[in-house]
Amino acid sequence: MSFTAIDPATGDTISTHADTDPGDAFAVVRLAHQAQTEWCRTGMKERSGLLANLGRLLGDRKSRYAELMTSEMGKPISQALAEVEKCAWLCEYYADHAAEFLAPVAVDTDASTSYWCYRPLGIVLGIMPWNFPFWQVIRFAAPAITAGNAALLKHAPSVPGCALALEAIFSDAGYPPNVFRNLFADVPLTGELIEHPLVRAVSLTGSVRAGRSVAARAGGVIKKCVLELGGSDPSVVLGDADMELAVNSCFAGRMLNAGQSCIAAKRFVVVESVLNAFQEAIVERMSATVMGDPMDPATELGPMARLDLRDTLHDQVIRSVHSGARLLVGGVVPDRPGAWYPATVLAGVGPGMPAYHEELFGPVATIIPVVDEEDAIRVANATSFGLGASVYTADTEKGERIARDMLDAGNCFVNGMVKSDPRLPFGGTKESGYGRELSPLGLREFTNVKTVWVR
Repeated sequence: MSFTAIDPATGDTISTHADTDPGDAFAVVRLAHQAQTEWCRTGMKERSGLLANLGRLLGDRKSRYAELMTSEMGKPISQALAEVEKCAWLCEYYADHAAEFLAPVAVDTDASTSYWCYRPLGIVLGIMPWNFPFWQVIRFAAPAITAGNAALLKHAPSVPGCALALEAIFSDAGYPPNVFRNLFADVPLTGELIEHPLVRAVSLTGSVRAGRSVAARAGGVIKKCVLELGGSDPSVVLGDADMELAVNSCFAGRMLNAGQSCIAAKRFVVVESVLNAFQEAIVERMSATVMGDPMDPATELGPMARLDLRDTLHDQVIRSVHSGARLLVGGVVPDRPGAWYPATVLAGVGPGMPAYHEELFGPVATIIPVVDEEDAIRVANATSFGLGASVYTADTEKGERIARDMLDAGNCFVNGMVKSDPRLPFGGTKESGYGRELSPLGLREFTNVKTVWVR
């Protein structure tokens, strides 16, 4: 397996990089270990200062990095710019608050002094996806490194340019050599890295299949791992919902990044009393979405990231239609080079259809009709995933109660699309994974919470 970037808008090859030799990879692990033993003794003021530098560089270079992302995986340029800006925000957030979040916590006990503190684990291996090629890496690496760890990156094979750019920017920000390193590791080598005695923890964002494999491998050697896996997020639209708000939010949640997001709004669970109104409005919005050059700032929908992903999505749509779903718009593969797929709406989706049970990773909205609020909550939770969920209702107290107590997911939003925020914990339940990123919890995730007792 080589790491090859192919422009999904044209099908042209951009670059190819050879896999890292295992011997070279293990040498990098040793160098990262040596670097981490020094880095963990660096004061929080210096660590936070370097993180602030990283954030400034991301802001200064956002146009360059956005164009790189768009060329390698097809993200519309306006969304790519927003991704880099969000990375800079994360750096700023942790630079301002890391010392506070990692401060020891004193406890009054029978000792003269007792407290717990947060100490780094060592090397954290990040296995990262292609869909948010900067955000996912910064999200795991910046907090892990700020907590005193070193980080190794095994990025997706289709975004090698992004991987190299990320390695370079940590160096340019002034971080010590080998505190953050990229490895073009194939699957067998990645397994060996997980089990390497100097690698202390693993962070994976990817598929359920990958999560099972990584969790089994890490569990076999008793290592901490954080898993952010797939999602089939429901958007529950109740009878008293603000229809314009619900439609606009569901549209944005479904179409961001051509629908290629774990927390995309994938299932629209709509009560019968407003089904026709919602369906007509969402079809109108989706029909007006024109595929275009992802480098054009006005483009809402660019190509999907790869041909195989597009073909998998189309197969799910066709099988759902054959099982009884109604195709209201889209669903036809364009006759043009590249991994293009139109905005698509499937209505009348129910049990037994791929669109009901499987994650659709692309610009396809599925509308699931339900009788009432109770039925809507049941259907929303009738999935093996549990990453995000949203509910739309004019009664915000009821919406909050549903989000807090009834929806089985890690991130529950009322009258808004599910999104990640550096200030809030992010993660899932069930087959969407475990562990948390972002917020104080994410900064502490790859630390040893150590009790110290002194008489």
